[in-house]
Amino acid sequence: MTIQDSSTSLSLLRGSFKRFLPNPQAVALAIILIASFVLIYSLSDLLMPVFVSIVLAYLLEGLVSKAESMNMHRLPAVYLVFSVFMACLGFLLFYLIPMVSQQAVELVQQIPEILNRAQTGILRLPEMYPKLVSESKIQQIMFAVQRELLTYGQNVLSLSAASVVGLVSVMIYLFLVPMMVFFFLKDKQMLIAWFLQFMPRDRNLTVRVWEEVDTQIGNYVRGKFGEVFILWAVSYVTYATMGLNYAMLLAVLMGLQVIIPYVGATLVTFPVLGVAYFQWGLGGDEFMYVVIAYSIIQALDGVVLVPVLFSEAVNLHAVAIIVAILLFGGLWGFWGVFLAIPLATVVKAVLTAWPRIGDNSLDANY
Repeated sequence: MTIQDSSTSLSLLRGSFKRFLPNPQAVALAIILIASFVLIYSLSDLLMPVFVSIVLAYLLEGLVSKAESMNMHRLPAVYLVFSVFMACLGFLLFYLIPMVSQQAVELVQQIPEILNRAQTGILRLPEMYPKLVSESKIQQIMFAVQRELLTYGQNVLSLSAASVVGLVSVMIYLFLVPMMVFFFLKDKQMLIAWFLQFMPRDRNLTVRVWEEVDTQIGNYVRGKFGEVFILWAVSYVTYATMGLNYAMLLAVLMGLQVIIPYVGATLVTFPVLGVAYFQWGLGGDEFMYVVIAYSIIQALDGVVLVPVLFSEAVNLHAVAIIVAILLFGGLWGFWGVFLAIPLATVVKAVLTAWPRIGDNSLDANY
């Protein structure tokens, strides 16, 4: 057997292994993704302030990079962006949240009167539609509603008993999270260099996946923050001008609805139209004006804001969004629902960058 025959046999054997065995970089990336998921899932309760700080620092990094592109040194850029972040946090804590909380308390205090008016209107249904609705059925429904509201009130009281623990947790977040955000921004290069020493040397695929994830998540987050702010501002100006009660609370709900597509828009319809109904009734022109204004805002969001703000972002199918909400909401509760779309975007970005059969772009490093 000649040397050339041996070389040919080795080449064929190597080719067979390359066909039947996965790319080592793909294996390394899969291990990194699985390890990251297990770490986040198992330590989410203990290290949630760290994860929140990393997410906030990642969001603010875009502003820091933009300031650096304008010939500003990184440290002054970090101080500037962090100062703006703290100013926004102060606005939320000392102005927006107290106002929204006050209006929410006022709305809850009006629930008995709202229920009485609703009960009066519902009890008139058997007289108006005797063939469709019976009085006994209406009484059963009202009894079930009252029982559910009583249970809800008991749950609220039980939660208030644990408010001290919740207050301590909030104070820890308010102290630790901004401090960690500052150091994540300030020492970004040092932290990345420390982290990379644990990564494999051949990480072309990992870098490519990260670039894809970074691009799509950045586009999504920037667009979503802009959409929330615009909807909140437009809704507040509209509702306040029309004299609608709880304008700030309803405007905040209008802004936050876009975080959970489809589901959020459906849920926020009830409080907006419900407040307008119990303030003016169905016979007043003001109620129709609110309905028209609400419909116009929702239409402008879908027709104008979403195409403009998310022109470069990954488009997710409605089924993928619903599955992501159910999956991540089941895993992490509120935070899972809150982060369902970004996490689904990460999954799609990974699948987009994952090497396909016949992809020879990584063969040079194999």
